[in-house]
Formats: sequence, C-alpha cells, structure tokens
Amino acid sequence: MADLRFQGGQVLRREGLCVDDLSLSGGVLVEGAAGRSVNLDGYLVLPGIVDLHGDGFERHLAPRRGAMKQMAEGLVAAEAELAGNGITTAVLAQFVSWEGGLRGLAFADQVFGAIRDVRPSLVTDLRAQLRFETHLLDLYDSLPSRVDAWGVDYVVFNDHLPHRRLSEGRKPPRMVGQALKAGRNPDDHFAMMQKLHAQSDMIPEALDALCAQLSEQGMRMGSHDDASREQRKIWHDRGVLIAEFPETLEAAEAAKASGDPVVLGAPNVVRGGSHNGNVSALELISMGLCDALASDYHYPSPRRAALMLQKSGVASLAESWRLISEGPAQVLGLTDRGTLTPGRRADIVILDAATHRVAATLVAGRFSHLSGEIADRFFAA
Repeated sequence: MADLRFQGGQVLRREGLCVDDLSLSGGVLVEGAAGRSVNLDGYLVLPGIVDLHGDGFERHLAPRRGAMKQMAEGLVAAEAELAGNGITTAVLAQFVSWEGGLRGLAFADQVFGAIRDVRPSLVTDLRAQLRFETHLLDLYDSLPSRVDAWGVDYVVFNDHLPHRRLSEGRKPPRMVGQALKAGRNPDDHFAMMQKLHAQSDMIPEALDALCAQLSEQGMRMGSHDDASREQRKIWHDRGVLIAEFPETLEAAEAAKASGDPVVLGAPNVVRGGSHNGNVSALELISMGLCDALASDYHYPSPRRAALMLQKSGVASLAESWRLISEGPAQVLGLTDRGTLTPGRRADIVILDAATHRVAATLVAGRFSHLSGEIADRFFAA
C-alpha cells in the first residue's frame, strides 16, 4: 500500500466536486499530507463503487458450456473487469434455481467455493450473494448449513416460475432451450416445473420458518421483483428487509414506508427504462425511492448511470454518485467505505475529467486498475 497525496484533482466531497488534496496512508484516508504527491489535474477523484448485486461475472466463469474448468481463473478475469469499471466492492449474485445448469446447485457450490478460496488473493473486495428460488422445498432444511459453509451472508429470494402458464397446463416460451442447456429432457423439465408449481400453497409457511432461521444466523436478506404493497409487507414481516428491483411504484413506496432500502438496476437508468416493462428506475429515483443502484448484468452501468443522472439534472453528482458508493455500502452494513472521509478505507476511482473513463481504481490503497496517461504520473520519479 502506497502512502500518497493526490493534488490538483477534482475530489468529490459531500457538497460536490472541489479542487482539493486527498491523502492516504496504510490503506486509509488521512488528514493532511502523506507520502509522495501525485498531480491529478484533469481527473475526477471519487469514492469507489460498491456494487451490491451483479451477475456479469458469469461470462468469465462459463463462456461456453464446459469451456472453463478453473473457476479461479474466471474470477481473476472478472476482477479485472470490475476494477476497470471502478468497482471496489462487488457482490457476485449466484443462483440456486430449478433452471439447473449454470443456475443449478452443483454449479453454485463450485462458484461459492471458488469465491471463498480466491477472494483473499484478489484486490477487489469480492462477496457472495445467493439468489434462491423459493419453490425448491427440498433444499430448505439444508440451506442454512450450506450458506454457512459457502461463506454467504446475503440471500435474495426469487420466484421465476411461470405460474400462470403452468396453472393452464401450457409450456412456457423458450422452455425447450432452457431444458437442453440444463442437460434435461424437455418433457422431464416441464414435469418438474409443474411439480414445483403444485407446491405453491406450501411455500409461505416454509419461507416463514426458513427466514426465521436465517435471521438467527445474522443473514442479510432481500426479495427480488416485488410487484405489490402486500407482497413487500409479507417479506418485511419475515425479516427480509431489502427490496431488490421492485417492479411497481407501490412496491417501492411500501418498502420506503417500512424503512427498507430499495435497490434498482443501473442498466434500467442507462437504457431509459426497464427492458421488460416494469416501473422506470429514473422515475423512482426522481421520487426519492432509491437507496442504491446495482450493476445487475452490466458492470459499466453504475458509473454511467450516476453520470447520466447528473448530466440530465435529475441529481447532483454528489447525490447520484452516492447511489453507487455510500448508499450500497450502507445497505451492506459496510461503514468503513463509500465516502472520501478521513478514517475510511482508501477505496477510490479516478476518472478522466474529459472522457469519464476509468483511469485508476484503488481498494484499501492498493491498485486494482491503472491505465493510460495517468500511470506516468504515478510512476514519475
């Protein structure tokens, strides 16, 4: 870890950008001068991005079926992408789903084991999130011990079964391809989906018990794609206190009314709306109904979303950047990062002021990314 003093750059403070010095020593931001000075004129110095839900790492772990045998190498490649996009803390969201294949239990076991084993050797702070499909009743008894062994401290509940079609006895679109990807006979796959759907009446009581047990373990829990006020209340009453990607305005309002943080997808902001017709993230942000933005499936999107919100006048840069730094850090209970305040970790992203490209990323004072002209300034004699 270098002791450095950044000078001449535009540093993002709570009140906004200002030309200011920023010093770090021993991986922590400090008052006054520390170490060698580096001229950052022409650059923006911002808090590192905290991404609390992203599955973009999947393409590195399994670019083609059976092509990646060493998951550790895939995670190293994923870290390079994260760092190149200014992400200093990354929550990797891995499914355990009836869909099987890359979302099946066996693959998830490998992924979580790899994250647990590889993360100490990486610079970026990698963390694991389990996305659990609620209708997998056979796994309820073993899930608390599994998440403990995996080192997972964040569970999000999903239900992606196409219940309406299943109740009508109709096969969902793209089901055959989904089955073949999982290595299943399509008829067997459809029969399994019907069986899971038939258990729907048993799920609420089972979830009550499971959530109570996970809560006793200190698990952070969230629900995914809440569609109504009633649905969010049910999850809140179970101790599932994070609302990930609510689909409607009323669900987001219900979360905020209960004091539950709302996490939205940064790609929704960048695209200008949801790709599947849900409520616009921009609308919710404008109404003060967003606590954090997450990469979802695209790691460049948090940075781009924050800059777009500032450029469009929806929020100041301090306000928009908070949605990808201090806001998600608070959702995760990480009080040591998220702002450029003395005493906090030196998690920093440096952007070219003209292009807004990521020039450098530091995690606890260590470089995870350094590229282009700015490298000459750091290595100058």
